Amino acid sequence: MNELVKALENIMAAERVSVNETLLDQHGSDESYHKSHAPDVVVYPENTEEVSAVMKLANEHEIPVVPFGYGSSLEGSVIPYQGGITIDFANMDQILEVREDDFLVRVQPGVTRSKLDKELKRYGMFFTVDPGADATLGGMAATNASGTTSVKYGIMRDQVRELEVVLADGTITRSGSLARKSSSGYDLNGLFVGSEGTLGCFTELTLSVTGIPEYIMAARAEFETVDDAVNAVIGILQAGIPVARVELVDEVAIKQMNVYSETTYAEVPTLFLELHGNEAGLNQDVEFMKEIVEDMNSMNIEFESDTAGRNKLWEARHHAAYAFIHNHPGRQQMVTDVCVPISELAGAVKDARGAIEESGLSGGIVGHVGDGNYHILLMLDPEDAAEVEQADQVNERIVHYALARGGTCTGEHGVGTGKKKYQEEEHGNALQLMRNIKQAFDPKNILNPGKIL
Repeated sequence: MNELVKALENIMAAERVSVNETLLDQHGSDESYHKSHAPDVVVYPENTEEVSAVMKLANEHEIPVVPFGYGSSLEGSVIPYQGGITIDFANMDQILEVREDDFLVRVQPGVTRSKLDKELKRYGMFFTVDPGADATLGGMAATNASGTTSVKYGIMRDQVRELEVVLADGTITRSGSLARKSSSGYDLNGLFVGSEGTLGCFTELTLSVTGIPEYIMAARAEFETVDDAVNAVIGILQAGIPVARVELVDEVAIKQMNVYSETTYAEVPTLFLELHGNEAGLNQDVEFMKEIVEDMNSMNIEFESDTAGRNKLWEARHHAAYAFIHNHPGRQQMVTDVCVPISELAGAVKDARGAIEESGLSGGIVGHVGDGNYHILLMLDPEDAAEVEQADQVNERIVHYALARGGTCTGEHGVGTGKKKYQEEEHGNALQLMRNIKQAFDPKNILNPGKIL
């Protein structure tokens, strides 16, 4: 170990190479329920060349390497179960270029979403992917993050225009271009985005950004049943209403949110919506949307156009997970996700609610209903083997339900370690193609080994 530390200190300043136990522990877990495991050493590079040198050293000695952003992943993606080197990109957090005429920004991987949006406001623009957590952009690309706004603007993969990547052997390469489209060669961006650090380390990202909408309207619609809520969303999307966010929150989650956020929402299946556009157009869309939700048996719909009202509504939604944690002291949260065709969502949510009730655990359901992605927020005692087993059974049930209906085992959290066991069921013999790709990019299997495959 001393020899490894000395070799790393020859690459970068000694104060950016750490074997401090507290720091190692901080890099041995994420926000998931998965068992922690510390790396042997953490390094904090400041540029691409230092990342390349670390990778060359690791490749030569076959030392595992795990890229680390903010540690907000939810499926154990950054936990270094084989030890080795964790590369923390906290010092590579510069916004390198804003190309406002091209609606592009070039950043280092450690830039957080909030930092980027703060800078983009000066140009009247914003970054559209909102996973809820203030994650790093490198981490968001690694897990192909999405979130509340994906129904209108797309997911992380849709925003990545160009990448600078350090490969397993230390080679620095670029994929993509600044052009909006290309038919040239294989889509390497598509491979790297969502690879969870198993194919390379991102050192620069060029991302698409969007103009801040002229007018924003938020709404909250209450329903007696999940079926009515989902059918209302289908009707809204079919009508072409420019909905930018549409979130489903079940009655159990609403109850937890009321306690935590001091709101007084009716404890029924509820849609949280947001529309982006111009004022005149959105006023017409609002009237149309009222008709649609009323036809789908909405009990009540309320609109918010002022900033404070919108922020209160979305703050309550974004804090749903923390509401469960706050209201269940001493327990840990399992957050899992699957994604199904929208037509299958109501059945999936009802089956998931049944699975929670049968488990005896406390849990709520929230979802990005506009793209068929939903999450279970399940509270458990990680030291209670029976409860852990019950939680795993809930997770397994919703995954099998999704896969049987043409869905996926994870819509946005990533595979990490928690969803590995479902890869063959979902992908069949295509999984071998993925293994071949991994072998081609990382023949010594040092990049985040044991994840995805």
